[in-house]
Amino acid sequence: MNVINFENIALTDAERQPCEVWTRVMGYHRPVSEFNRGKKSEYYSRLCFVEEKAVSHLDYNTDSCACAAE
Repeated sequence: MNVINFENIALTDAERQPCEVWTRVMGYHRPVSEFNRGKKSEYYSRLCFVEEKAVSHLDYNTDSCACAAE
């Protein structure tokens, strides 16, 4: 069985396949490349949801958000 060492593989930009990013907008999916300038600006300023940060704020004794009681 042949084992491929992927660490030694180097691709030039000409060899790479472009990746098209799609996102959900107004109830349907569209490629980001087709957005107008304003929508692209909005898309790139979005923050990604991080589950660990959201879960760390839960108060497990009351099954509600601990910050809501403040």
